[in-house]
Parts: sequence; C-alpha cells; structure tokens
Amino acid sequence: MDRPLTNLDWSLVRAFVTVAETGSLSAAARTLGASQPTLGRQVRSLEAALGTDLFHRHARGFAPTDTARALLPAARAMRDAAADLALAAEGRAQTLAGTVRIAASVVMSARHLPPIAAAIRAAEPGISIEIVASDVSTNLMWREADIAVRMFRPTQLDLVTRHIGDLALGFFAARAYLDRRAPPQSFTDPGHDRIGFDRNSAIVDGFAAAGHPVTRDDFAVRTDDQVAYLELVRAGCGIGIVQTLIGRADPDLSELDFGITLPTLPLWLTAPQAIRATPRIARVWDMLADGLADLARLDRAEPRR
Repeated sequence: MDRPLTNLDWSLVRAFVTVAETGSLSAAARTLGASQPTLGRQVRSLEAALGTDLFHRHARGFAPTDTARALLPAARAMRDAAADLALAAEGRAQTLAGTVRIAASVVMSARHLPPIAAAIRAAEPGISIEIVASDVSTNLMWREADIAVRMFRPTQLDLVTRHIGDLALGFFAARAYLDRRAPPQSFTDPGHDRIGFDRNSAIVDGFAAAGHPVTRDDFAVRTDDQVAYLELVRAGCGIGIVQTLIGRADPDLSELDFGITLPTLPLWLTAPQAIRATPRIARVWDMLADGLADLARLDRAEPRR
C-alpha cells in the first residue's frame, strides 16, 4: 500500500471476515442476508483498496491468502467493536416501537412461535417481529437476532438467560404404519423401520448414553431437518422421536411405550445483556416467556392417547 487507509468501509471488512469464515460467497450471503454478487464486489473492492489479493479462488470456494490470515484478527476486532457499538446504541432505545428479531429452531418456529407472535402483535402493534428459523445457532452478540429460544443452556458471556421449562419427547408412529405391521416390541424391533438423523449424531449418542446402543444404519430413513423428520413420521416411514406436545395433538399419530425414558428438551430464553432492558426487547422477552411457559405446562398436562 502506498499510503495508509483512513476511510475503510466497514461493510467491506464484514464481507471479508464472513467469506473467510464460511469459505464461499454463497455461505457468506446466507449468513449476512446479502446477494453473492454484492459480496463478490465488496471483496474485490477491499482487495483493490488494500492493494493485495485476499483469497485464492477455486472450485470449492474461497481460501484465505497468507495476507488475509494475517489481517483476520484485526478484522474480527472491527466486527466485534461494531457489534458492541450497535448493542450499546440499541440499549439506549426507550420506545416500544421497532423490530425484534427472534431466533429459534425450525420446529419451534413452525409449531410453537406463531401463536405467541400473534399475541405479541395484538398487544403491541408498534413492534414488528422477525423470526429466524434455523437449527444452526445464531450469534446474538453479532446482532443476528435480539432474542433466542434455545434447546440448551447458553454459556456465552454477556448474555442474559432464563430457563422457562422443558418439553417431553416420546416415540411415535403413524396409525396407518402401525395398521400394516405387527405391534412393535421395542424401538429396535427388527420387524420395524426407524427414522433417525443423517449427520447429526444426537439420537445415536443419546441411546448410547442410556445403555441402548444403536448405529446410524439402524435407521432406515434419515434426515437432519426437523420439520422433514416429523413429516416422515406422519407419512408412515417408521417409528420416530417426536415432541409429545406435537405428537399427542396429531390424530394421525400414535404414541408407543417402550419403557425407555427419553431426555426432555429444555427451553431457554437468551438475549445480549446490553439490550435486554430495552423496552421493546423486554416486552417481547416477557411475552415469549409467558407463552413458552404455557407450552411447558400444557405439555405436562397433556394426557397420553
């Protein structure tokens, strides 16, 4: 570089860090909610401003150059500083108007959050709700969401967390599937098909920890998408593990008792400490907590069919 940079555009640095961390323009675009052409232009603009190549382009994506790896710590520091600035500014907001972004799993977003979101909108029409439906955890400190509903206890520093309750899991199969098969004697009954995860090892690990070893190959149908998993159970592809609150409410499903106690899914609310007291964030937090607590109570009271 012939002269020091004094007006470096933060959006170019953000594009650089995200592409470096995700390894491709497409993955970075999904992370930032931007288009691939825009990110491509931003990376090229930063390279021109710095007078050096930042990536090796190849068929599998973008690999950082030695120069890029040397710059990443400072670029990440800029990202963290920008996030801190945004959080500090957000925490000063004193009105109930504005947008609150809620991150949750796909099943939570599709099955449980819509009526809670409707209640929030009815009570607070000045607050807009955005739901980030993903089974990949968002980073609250980078403002990917304002509040997250987690199925695990968050441990990240500078977050406020609250345990709301727990949701039970059970074994379920479609009634149509059970009508054409002999009654299953166990989850691993060789006369029956089972639905499991693909790359996610949670089910296999959970059974191993409970003293019931299974392998990935014990599951005839596999997917890591939670909504697809539920639909596979409903379609009669085999026996699966479903939230009891969902399974017992579905007239096409039947619950099975194999004498195995499945772990529960904990419900945690979490938000950055810097914005937790912001009026609109606090209001949505409280209504989410009430709605999710109602779910947990309903789950405990729901009789088995």
